[in-house]
Amino acid sequence: MKSFLAAAIQMTTGADKAANLEKAEHLTRLAAARGARLIALPEVFNWRGKRSDEPAAAESLDGVTLTLMRRLARELEIHLLAGSITEHAPGESRRHNTSVLLAPDGAQLAVYRKIHLFDIDLPGRVTVKESDVKIPGSEVVTAATALGTVGLTVCYDLRFPELYRRLAFSGARILTIPSAFTFPTGEAHWDVLIRARAIENQCYVIAPAQFGPNVHGFSDYGNSMIVDPWGRVLARASDNEGVVLAPLDMEYLERVRRELPSLAHARLR
Repeated sequence: MKSFLAAAIQMTTGADKAANLEKAEHLTRLAAARGARLIALPEVFNWRGKRSDEPAAAESLDGVTLTLMRRLARELEIHLLAGSITEHAPGESRRHNTSVLLAPDGAQLAVYRKIHLFDIDLPGRVTVKESDVKIPGSEVVTAATALGTVGLTVCYDLRFPELYRRLAFSGARILTIPSAFTFPTGEAHWDVLIRARAIENQCYVIAPAQFGPNVHGFSDYGNSMIVDPWGRVLARASDNEGVVLAPLDMEYLERVRRELPSLAHARLR
């Protein structure tokens, strides 16, 4: 498909999984009704609660969340990125942070387990150690679709350009970055990092995000974005939950790559 509408969904997810899924379904339907053919939900869109409650909230890939998402993709005939869920890891005390791309028939096109885990300490502002409860993935994941090849990543991955270069060299034209970026790091770096990943890899970037105060005691930056291969911000969410849409034009992408063939000029791979 040469050109189509994509949507990034912005949410404020809490500990009530049923309410989160109801909201995610509503916003997905809204995006589809507006014409989006590729719709992306944010990181941990289905549940975000106390770490002590995480084992009970985690699911398998055939659990209630992805069962609902498959049904939605099939009913709405859309490509749907189930931003990320907390996935059980058999035999492990920790879990995966897992993003799943679904086809318009509900089939599972790709499963990506977040490689880079968010362990930071900004004194007086944010302290997070994701590795206490999560296991890092190890696979670089792309999925060939009728819309173009999609490269899957999650949130903190954004700071590691080598991952995105590998995705580009694997054929990615669209990069997905479902996120829950903290406000301090987001205010400083979110825009420039997303635009950089789009520019240096000459890809469209879809970055749906969490917004506002969360259960962990700090705020998420929001500013869900869709950016084109020239680094232009095509859509940005305001300070609330909702949907932003933008056209993705694959002919334009190929023109950018043809006129400024930096990927072809790369000497180091």
